[in-house]
Amino acid sequence: MAALYAFLVVLACGIIAWLGAGAGLGTIFGIILPYVAAAVFIVGVVARVLGWARRPVPFCIPTTGGQQKSLPWIKASPWDNPTTASGVVMRMALEVLTFRSLFRNTSLRLDRTGPKVAYSSEKFLWLFSLMFHYSFLIILIRHLRFFLNPTPWCVRTVAFLDSLLQVGLPVMYLTDVLFVAGLLFLLGRRILDAKVNYVSLLQDYFPLFLLLGIAATGIWMRYVAKVDVIAVKELTMGLVTLHPALPSQPLAPSFFIHLTMVCVLGIYFPFSKLMHMAGVFLSPTRVVPNMSRRAMWVNPWNDPSIKPHSYAAYEDEFREKMVEAGLPVEKKA
Repeated sequence: MAALYAFLVVLACGIIAWLGAGAGLGTIFGIILPYVAAAVFIVGVVARVLGWARRPVPFCIPTTGGQQKSLPWIKASPWDNPTTASGVVMRMALEVLTFRSLFRNTSLRLDRTGPKVAYSSEKFLWLFSLMFHYSFLIILIRHLRFFLNPTPWCVRTVAFLDSLLQVGLPVMYLTDVLFVAGLLFLLGRRILDAKVNYVSLLQDYFPLFLLLGIAATGIWMRYVAKVDVIAVKELTMGLVTLHPALPSQPLAPSFFIHLTMVCVLGIYFPFSKLMHMAGVFLSPTRVVPNMSRRAMWVNPWNDPSIKPHSYAAYEDEFREKMVEAGLPVEKKA
């Protein structure tokens, strides 16, 4: 039901934009809503990042995927279990650029040979997630041509490489296909995998359906409806230069549906799980070096009036009671 509700919400956003465009409310959906979405996105993201940055880290709690540095003759994993700042930088680069932790994803199932749990490597989630995220990035870069005049050479180069196969007319972008394929896999996994479906809520399905709606309307405008690109750029350039005005040529309702869904995504983004894009850089499980064996972690929440209580002092205080309870002690007296 959560998936159905999310689909209906996205459908309602599209219908409202379609009706608004038909009723001559282009100013609301083409000018006011984009400015509201941009303001909410910027303020919301900055507020959440600053809020996370102000929170103390009471413990050294990095997640690890390899041997910790200990004795000289034991080989450590400097990237999967970093103990230095340079190791953390390398680990974060691998995590952000290649989804290294997701690459280790495993699937769990009951073994057919007997009542026991079996694990196997599962790379499809990593592959389609990587496909989706990089396609999304390239699509965002391509869309910069609507907001910059003249269009930078790097944006033109990305668009050229994306259409390198020269399939169809207008030329089909590879990322359009890969983006939709990645989204369909992630959505299908949430619906069809019983374990994932059980823990999925409306807020897990909503961004997937919303991104599919954005992709569908974008593909429709490029390959079917043929929206006036000059009019679109006239509108977007007016927005970014703070001289907003509707273009002289009327825009198709499909454009306002597409733009409205993009604005809804921008408004929803700071309050959703999509903020992992920024949160990963402030996560103590990722950005803290694992140095618990080399240095004492000082809890910033500690009251300065509270003095450290070592185990030796603890044992001196409670030795008699520990002996009576049968607990081992380092010193007998």
